[in-house]
Amino acid sequence: MSLFTGSGVAIVTPFKENEVDYNAFQRLIEWHIQEKTDAIIVFGTTGESATLSVEEKKKIVEFAVKIAQKRTQIIAGTGTNDTKISIELSMHAEKAGADGLLLITPYYNKPTQRGLYAHFKAISEHVNIPIILYNVPSRTGVNLLPETVLELSKIRQIKAIKEASADISQIAKVIELVGNDFIVYSGNDDQTLPILALGGKGVISVTANITPRLIHDQVIGYLNGEQKWVQSALQTRELHQVMFIESNPVPAKVSLYLMGFIEKDVRLPLVDLEEKNLVILKNILKKYKLIGDQK
Repeated sequence: MSLFTGSGVAIVTPFKENEVDYNAFQRLIEWHIQEKTDAIIVFGTTGESATLSVEEKKKIVEFAVKIAQKRTQIIAGTGTNDTKISIELSMHAEKAGADGLLLITPYYNKPTQRGLYAHFKAISEHVNIPIILYNVPSRTGVNLLPETVLELSKIRQIKAIKEASADISQIAKVIELVGNDFIVYSGNDDQTLPILALGGKGVISVTANITPRLIHDQVIGYLNGEQKWVQSALQTRELHQVMFIESNPVPAKVSLYLMGFIEKDVRLPLVDLEEKNLVILKNILKKYKLIGDQK
């Protein structure tokens, strides 16, 4: 199967009393399918992967695949800073029926470019489904350079990159080097439009957690040459910003709580929004007509 074009949601993992809330998770998956989300990425950064156990991750991908029934792509965030565990999770996700894998650069241990190449290559040798690299140096402490991406793109299973370096010049160089067969996704909602203009094919979005149809329509519309979506993307700026008023995914989870989808629970060391930021979030959600005045 080919990887998606359009909007992939980095979906939150709903919790209730510190356990995964599968009833709420099913509601979210069904809503995203209804709202035309092109792919659902489970237990990425927004899914609180750092505080999910290996067994929880395995169960989550099995559940998501079962609910989706191929109506949208399910991509599993199986990358960790331990190559052995990443291989285990990746093999399990493939066996469970996932459509692809999202592999973050190993965090904390800060490998060299040679180490990054070796890590991703080792994982690729154990799976046959498409791999999306994930570059987010602000969280991991290591930057996957364009020249390394080019070498990795020559590996059969490695088909794409989620670029969240926030460096447009670097992203442009990646697109220039890899050619049309390798997909570049925006990893920052506020940079989706310029990345699409450079040749990107979509976004793996936080904001799509709360406005899935809008993000899908913006990306697909722009790729189809409909210029009205440029203005629409510009008008979404405040919504993208407020999703990061505190650490992701706290604002997204509180938004979904206010919209009636999930509990707002996060796992420590994340905590609930400060009251002053909750007021700001509510005002933005009201402005975009995502909640009513009663909230």
